[in-house]
Amino acid sequence: MTQLEWARDTIISPQMELVAQHEGVEAELIRQGVALGTIVIPANTRHTNLVPCGIGQGLKTKVNANFGTSSDFGNINTELEKLRVAIDSGADTVMDLSSGGDITAIRRAIITSSSLPVGTVPIYQAGIKAIARHGAIVKMTVDELFAVIEEHARDGVDFITVHCGVTRSAIARLKQQERIADVVSRGGAFLIGWILYNERENPLYEYYDRLLEIAKEFDVTLSLGDGMRPGCLADATDRAQIEELLTLGELVNRARQAGVQVMVEGPGHLPLNQIETNVHLQKAICKGAPFYVLGPLVTDVAAGYDHITGAIGGAIAAAAGTDFLCYVTPAEHLSLPDSEDVKQGIIASRIAAHAGDIVKGVKGAQEWDREMSVARKRLDWEEQARLSFDPALSRQVHSRHASAGAACSMCGEFCAMALMEKVLGISAPKGF
Repeated sequence: MTQLEWARDTIISPQMELVAQHEGVEAELIRQGVALGTIVIPANTRHTNLVPCGIGQGLKTKVNANFGTSSDFGNINTELEKLRVAIDSGADTVMDLSSGGDITAIRRAIITSSSLPVGTVPIYQAGIKAIARHGAIVKMTVDELFAVIEEHARDGVDFITVHCGVTRSAIARLKQQERIADVVSRGGAFLIGWILYNERENPLYEYYDRLLEIAKEFDVTLSLGDGMRPGCLADATDRAQIEELLTLGELVNRARQAGVQVMVEGPGHLPLNQIETNVHLQKAICKGAPFYVLGPLVTDVAAGYDHITGAIGGAIAAAAGTDFLCYVTPAEHLSLPDSEDVKQGIIASRIAAHAGDIVKGVKGAQEWDREMSVARKRLDWEEQARLSFDPALSRQVHSRHASAGAACSMCGEFCAMALMEKVLGISAPKGF
């Protein structure tokens, strides 16, 4: 049985119990959310070393880290190092997007080594296999595509991105839209090429029931991909994007009816004033399904700093109700990320997620900030480091310029908090 089926039968699974403990809430709250489909617990029955996490309404906003080889660079060792960095930096999930080298071996090594939920995009490997067999992605057969999806599920992948909403009608809408960046989704581009060449409907849409059967057998969570997501601000919230979203809303219903957990992916590049609207649209159309966004990036001109533009958008999205942030690294738009890029991307997105959680009133979010405030009032530098997103960096920066007193080297003997304690006789609040 899937987590969704357990929840509907009013049974609290071990995974639900663990999620409740991690979130500091009652297990019944988790069960109810899973039953309604507003919470998912990506937990493939074959991922034996998994520590499950919950994604959805009322829970901490989660952060995903993408990595994987390209056709130019990477191997098992490079990706396992990125996995280690992702875990150490506080990612909640990871995705292996490998498109070069021994993709199957890399995926299996990551699953074996990862206690975090692991996601993949099977169309990548299916397309690469089609090139090897037939000379072109567009000559891939439907059976070959589903064979790869089933292989990923059997290997223990917890969630898969599937671009089921890239339909013939969505392509027609795209052509009429006259975008600047057209399609920036790799999986979406693979499928659009296949659809146009074969003059057939998207197999992930046409044979959606077949996909649901595989997902249900292994309790793989479907992440309905946004193949029509905007790749620049000028293309944001256009007809092609909304056409796909309407289809995804229908597919959410069908997945839930089949007992399959499902979440929905979103943009992408969005100006600040459109982020909240996009979140509310998704939540309404997809009936509260967890929303998983890339960034979103709020400007197109910050190459090398897109982890910052993504964090700005991510904070607004999280505050508006987004449940899951896919990190953006400094290498976005420029190159394959290395381990340091992975770390920077995760930290930036975790900050964004936490900022959103404060607004949403997620349990423990404001308390964390209060503890930090008290530590600052006490000039307790070790406690400040412990409470920070990156304790090692906090200690390093604080010790960079030595100060004679308890204050930092910014103010030294003129530290406002130290002076006020002397003048007013008020120390930090007790009880912390």
